[in-house]
Amino acid sequence: MTLAIDHALRLRTLWLVWLLAMLFHVDLGLMPLFHGRSAEIHGQVPAQALPWLYGAMMVYFVLPLAALVLIAWVASVPGVPGRWRGWRRFHFWFSVVYTVTNLPHLIADILVPDGRADQIALMAVLVLVGLLINREGWLWWRQAQ
Repeated sequence: MTLAIDHALRLRTLWLVWLLAMLFHVDLGLMPLFHGRSAEIHGQVPAQALPWLYGAMMVYFVLPLAALVLIAWVASVPGVPGRWRGWRRFHFWFSVVYTVTNLPHLIADILVPDGRADQIALMAVLVLVGLLINREGWLWWRQAQ
């Protein structure tokens, strides 16, 4: 007897791990503030660009949350798996975009003169989790055929 792999469950778990790691990455970046040190990274963003930057960061965090909800929704609907095939395809490419956006961030963390090893390690974990999300997203998409 062969049991089907629940790729949707794996995806939900991986996205949760990714989100927690991303939040920890931000939290770790701010940790010097709690020890009386500056958390500032060399390079200034103009004050007029900050609302746009904060909004972009919010969207960057909220979209994976929406993906989590949609994955759970799709996985809980009994019936023909192919019915949600378009969402599965979109999700795969969505996850690829997130992985691709994490690669330059990892490279920037490596190249920045005052980069911290803990931040670099955490970004490497985020890229690896992103690659796992890509793999599971691909398998979940193909499972719908």
